[in-house]
Amino acid sequence: MIRWFCRITVASLLLLLPVVVAAGPLAERQVLENGLTLLVRSSRALPIVTIKVVVQAGSLWEQEERAGLANLTALLLTRGTATRTAAQIDESVDFIGASLSSSADRDLSEVDLTVLRKDLPKGLELLADVLLHPAFEKGEIARKVQELRAALQKRQEDPGEVAEEVFNELVFGRHPYGRPLEGRETTLAAITRDEIAGFYRDHYTPERTFVTVVGDVDRSEITNQIRALLGSWPKGKGTVKRATEPTPLQEKIVVKKVDRSVTQANIVLGHQGIKRDNPDFYALTVMNYILGGGGFSSRLVERIREQKGWAYDVSSHFSPGLERGSFQVVLQTKNETAGPAVQEVVRELRRIREHGVTRQELADAKAFLTGSFPLRLDTNAKLAGLISSVEYHKLGLDYADRYRTLIEGVSEEDILRVARAYLRPEGYVLVVVADQTKAAFSE
Repeated sequence: MIRWFCRITVASLLLLLPVVVAAGPLAERQVLENGLTLLVRSSRALPIVTIKVVVQAGSLWEQEERAGLANLTALLLTRGTATRTAAQIDESVDFIGASLSSSADRDLSEVDLTVLRKDLPKGLELLADVLLHPAFEKGEIARKVQELRAALQKRQEDPGEVAEEVFNELVFGRHPYGRPLEGRETTLAAITRDEIAGFYRDHYTPERTFVTVVGDVDRSEITNQIRALLGSWPKGKGTVKRATEPTPLQEKIVVKKVDRSVTQANIVLGHQGIKRDNPDFYALTVMNYILGGGGFSSRLVERIREQKGWAYDVSSHFSPGLERGSFQVVLQTKNETAGPAVQEVVRELRRIREHGVTRQELADAKAFLTGSFPLRLDTNAKLAGLISSVEYHKLGLDYADRYRTLIEGVSEEDILRVARAYLRPEGYVLVVVADQTKAAFSE
């Protein structure tokens, strides 16, 4: 008799059913004895557990001459421990049908695990091993550095990536937000194993770490499991320094043209924006939705795509972080229409600063932003991400309940005020990557 076995994996179960989120606190929070913050959200919809470990160890905490150190350290966590090689980690993860990854961002680093409930003990063991006992083996360091340098070189072939990189350099200067997360080829080549181990030792400590657990778990049981595996993690022995706010830009227009043999001009226009804790965040969220963040319902799309036919896609967004991020308008258009398209962008910035928005635009923006919010909570992964972000930025675990009120409270007067305060049509950075012989563009 032939028997067919169907192997149940995390990936297959994730396709079955969304997570249903009830009102109330996003998670139950507690701080363990060693300073580690644990946030647990029990959801029994599927026999899956998602765990997100967030550490205050992003590029904000690295030195300029060692740019890329935070990202490299994070990526190497899953590439070998004191008792497991990278291949053995991969095999163990595959065997239980789980996913395990590590990454870094400008403000933080993280380790993510998704595992079936029945394999949670094994998954937690792997998670604790990569988090507490990374080997930083020299061969793995060399391979990862080679991959990152190749990726940096490859990026130069993408005009959109080139425009973004040049824009960040001009807007943020020597601040970490102004350079690629991966660092640069020269700085990557200079990073030593001792520096990686030192960055890990100084920054990967329990009092700088948030562990978010979402899924088919019992709170007391998972708390005991986390305490057993991570409770002996020793606190850090000193303070660490991070980069402070980027130097404010002068109120002037800075234009950078990059000549490439392309048929589409890639354009980024903008300037420094806000921190995530800025109280005007919600008014800016609504304002930006109307300006260029609302897809086909936004003013920029209506003007530049629908009326002029100059671009398939144009959008605007704020990227707030622990420090001031950027405000950007991004678009691609034919070389010949680059100049007129930029003029229209600036015209729309001025229009919203001078005249604000209509009552109907405001109502439509609020309806979309509040109506779509539940989509940010409909899977374990999304929910874990939101909970981690809420904790990291100290927004309060009642954030989901307050979000509607925060958005609904934005008035037409608020929109006009924040547009005038945070949009600068007289002082911006403009990057145009295009065939400059064809681009209809002048400074």
